[in-house]
Amino acid sequence: MATNILTDSVIKSAKPAAKLVKLFDGGGLHVLIKPTGAKYGRMKYRHAGVEKTLAFGVYPEVSLKRAREKREEARLLDRQIDPGAQRKAKQQADKVAKESAFAAVAEEWFSHYCEQRKQGNKPLSQATIIKTQWLLNLAAYRVKQTKAGAPHPLRPISDRAIQAITKDDIAGVINGLKRRNKIETAHRLIDRLERVFRYAVGTGRMQINPAAALRDSADPRDKLPPLSVRNHPAITELRRVGELLRAIESYSGQPTTEAAMRVALYLFVRPGELRAAEWSEFDLAAERLYGVFQPLGRRRGVSILFRWRREWSPFWVIFTRRRGRMDLMFPSLTNSTRPMSENAITAAFRRMGYSGDEMTWHGFRTIASTLLRELGWEDELIERQLGHDVGNDVKRAYDKSKRLPDRRRPLCRV
Repeated sequence: MATNILTDSVIKSAKPAAKLVKLFDGGGLHVLIKPTGAKYGRMKYRHAGVEKTLAFGVYPEVSLKRAREKREEARLLDRQIDPGAQRKAKQQADKVAKESAFAAVAEEWFSHYCEQRKQGNKPLSQATIIKTQWLLNLAAYRVKQTKAGAPHPLRPISDRAIQAITKDDIAGVINGLKRRNKIETAHRLIDRLERVFRYAVGTGRMQINPAAALRDSADPRDKLPPLSVRNHPAITELRRVGELLRAIESYSGQPTTEAAMRVALYLFVRPGELRAAEWSEFDLAAERLYGVFQPLGRRRGVSILFRWRREWSPFWVIFTRRRGRMDLMFPSLTNSTRPMSENAITAAFRRMGYSGDEMTWHGFRTIASTLLRELGWEDELIERQLGHDVGNDVKRAYDKSKRLPDRRRPLCRV
């Protein structure tokens, strides 16, 4: 039987009719034209005495040349193989491979981990979520990537079957970070990788945790340099703290930076938590911050937030309405869909005359911890306000109190 009868010009010029129209190319291949004008590549064949049809896609997205190639690929009938069944088997195999890829298992682990934290009343902060999405190259991070840059460290393994990933593969990823002197990132990444692979082992996808094998390796070339412990510089002398507070009150810069700096004085939360804060996390009437259950501080702390929302939020609502993100309390000046930069506060300190060896954003927590203890406050109240775990595992299992009334008391000796 003759084949390759059709041409593109014939297909393009063919008009739809009230009934289905078929243009035959030979070897079972034909173009099906529906009354709507849509054109589809099809192949008729017989297997075990039964007539069947293979769909090759929509023309011209699937060209005539490609349809002919698909026809030749499907000519397995001499070996008694049903091409339709073979396609279904391949689709199923592709689905299994996709679900067992490292990226898919990492997504599954992180979703499970977030749910566990919520059930334990310790939900992850938005900053931690964003950082983990970046570390593991999760879909939420990849979707936000708009600029071309250096490939992500996990790119070589993200799409590979997780059971095929070895200790040497993980070593390649970590060594790449070591060569770039990204030691802290390497430590964070190996920790997250170990958790993902532990989850894969626990769910029966693999038998050995390659990240744990790398961490426990006796080969000195696999060892990561230890992290240097860095204390966050902070001003703790009472007189100088007073000078800092006056400098902050008189500081004139970007409104977002001003508001964030003043709020940080009263909340003591981690910089990442405050940068990523959303209005939905704050209950100004009850004077508390959801999630970490931080009292906002009567009068001053709440008044700063009320004023910030009254004076500046309308501007951000107008500015961000087109972008669909209006709930960030402290959005970036250049990109309202992202939180403000951590460097914004650092730059403000520099303009006020404080060097990096004197004061940092995280230093607000050091100031609070130091001065509150000097004022005689209980250690437990201070640790709770700083968002630290209090007591041993047994105590935390039974003690669910927040002691919010005590933490709202004015700053005086107890």
